[in-house]
Amino acid sequence: MPRTSVVIPVKDDDTELARCLRALAQQTRPADEVIVVDNGSTDASAGVARAFGARLIRCETPGIPAASAAGYDAAAGDVILRLDADCVPDASWTGAMADAFASRPDVSAFTGGARFIDGPRALRAPLATLYLGAYAAVMVPTLGHLPLFGSNLGMRREAWLGIRSRVHLDAALHDDMDLSFHLGERGRIRHLPAARMGMSMRPFAPGRAFGRRAARGLRTVLVHFPRDFPPVRWTRRALRRMGASRPLPQRPGPQTGHVASVPPRRRPRDGGYDTRPSPGRETRSQR
Repeated sequence: MPRTSVVIPVKDDDTELARCLRALAQQTRPADEVIVVDNGSTDASAGVARAFGARLIRCETPGIPAASAAGYDAAAGDVILRLDADCVPDASWTGAMADAFASRPDVSAFTGGARFIDGPRALRAPLATLYLGAYAAVMVPTLGHLPLFGSNLGMRREAWLGIRSRVHLDAALHDDMDLSFHLGERGRIRHLPAARMGMSMRPFAPGRAFGRRAARGLRTVLVHFPRDFPPVRWTRRALRRMGASRPLPQRPGPQTGHVASVPPRRRPRDGGYDTRPSPGRETRSQR
């Protein structure tokens, strides 16, 4: 069974963080480590992390993208799980993720859905469907595959090591969307219904919160153009799949004249990623 690391970026969410860490402590199969990345909190978030026995690291670069990346860099597990401080995972969450990665070695990342656990009760289910449905409706045709949802995702550590030098750390971008562009380029992303998650209704908070999220999403998509303009990306991925499905070339065997398969070149695991850390690149949490 793979070792699991849970990463939680946080800034000034001490009450919500305590609720999240309590739920992680009650998992039927607890994670091997829980990493809380303090992104400049002025409240008691750091103390809450320590009280629950989490590994606390600090990231001075503002924004969720940098904080999440610092946590991924620090993770020691074979599988890195990510959720937000205001999330509450079901008791089976870490176990469901670990089982999925153990049974599907061909998959680089899994993502699950979520349900709202606060706000008007009558609106929780329809708004969650609208929120996640709209996200998928926009991002599936943009990417050509399923997007990752930052409040409920897991990826192989070797997959992260293969893309860490290319992800964007701009606080004005959505880190899960950016991660989807990079991980989905060569690796497989699959939906995991068994990974159940509760989350806050903050995206629909009064004011401009939803508009800011939408604008951030647009910027995240545009920063990948023109290389990942949808028809260009679709074509590139289709050609890669076609190349991967070609049969091995044949050649006569030594002396006997029989036909033998040419042994394939050794390729990096996880869909072709180069999983070696970038030379000379320091960990973000050390900056």
